[in-house]
Amino acid sequence: MTAGEKAKAKIEQVEGKAKKAAGRAIGNDRMAAEGQAEKTTGDAREAKEKMKDIFKR
Repeated sequence: MTAGEKAKAKIEQVEGKAKKAAGRAIGNDRMAAEGQAEKTTGDAREAKEKMKDIFKR
C-alpha cells in the first residue's frame, strides 16, 4: 500500500468518525450520516489498497 493512499484512507476514517460524533452530539442527523459516509469511504479505500498489496505478491 502506498504511504499516500494509506494516509488518505486514515484521514478520511478519522474525519468521518469525528463528524459523525459531532453530528450526534448536536442532534444533526444529516451531519452524522455524512460522517458515516466519509468513514465508510475511508474504510473502502483502505480495503482496496490492502487487496492491491495481496495481489502484488
